[in-house]
Amino acid sequence: MRLVFGLVLVLGLGLAGFAVYLAQGYMSTYEEQLARERAARANMVPLVDVYIVNKKKHYGERLMPEDVELVRWPENAIPRGAFQSEEELFPQGPEITRSVMRTIEDNEVVLAAKVTGPGEDAGVSARLAAGMRAFTIRVDVTSGVSGFLRPGDRVDVYWSGRSEIGEVTQLIQPAVRIIAIDQSADEDRNEVVVARTVTVQVNPTQAAGLAQAQSTGRLSLALVGAEDQQIAENVTVNQRELLGIQGPAPVEQQRTCSVRSRRGTEVVNIPIACPDE
Repeated sequence: MRLVFGLVLVLGLGLAGFAVYLAQGYMSTYEEQLARERAARANMVPLVDVYIVNKKKHYGERLMPEDVELVRWPENAIPRGAFQSEEELFPQGPEITRSVMRTIEDNEVVLAAKVTGPGEDAGVSARLAAGMRAFTIRVDVTSGVSGFLRPGDRVDVYWSGRSEIGEVTQLIQPAVRIIAIDQSADEDRNEVVVARTVTVQVNPTQAAGLAQAQSTGRLSLALVGAEDQQIAENVTVNQRELLGIQGPAPVEQQRTCSVRSRRGTEVVNIPIACPDE
């Protein structure tokens, strides 16, 4: 009897020890998992809601409420100009939509730079910054950089005409931004088109200068590199410098006109304004 009791006691102690061992292993595993979860949470980036498009949208199309949806986006990587609420994207209600000014790819974040204001069309006026004006320059295959211009490019504007020192070409407006080619303001157009007109964004003073220059001479454009941040300085080239002619420029003879009038027996010349030729 004592032998049986002793065996039961030993077996019970063994089972108890085994149970303690299993419990210690479980607690150790649980603590490791808990530590890993806490570390993962510490490295987790906070997410916020951002609007994306659920299908590709092209220039000029309306951005409708059914074209967008909210997704979770890393808070520290939100693109500048992203919309995070319906009140931001459609502040005047879902009936007052925006227009697409640049192609937006499927699942791309909707940015303010790629859409117009609420209720606006994707025309030239939507691209003008505050206080700026749109001015149209007549061009051809040579003066318009042979069809390689696109909306969004920057150009230097040169004037060629006659001045008091002869034939002159002068830089009059450096690095002005093109907002439309002919009647299109689509920056995503890839086809080469020889433009007849180029519309640039200028301030009112620059617009007046371009209007005067266009009425008195010929305007030509020079394309500025996309990464070029250097603004060209004042450049003037006259015909004598171009051909390497030395010496002073010839003085242009001023034409005078007069009429003869008889005063008694005396004939006098009376100066008058010369008629235009």
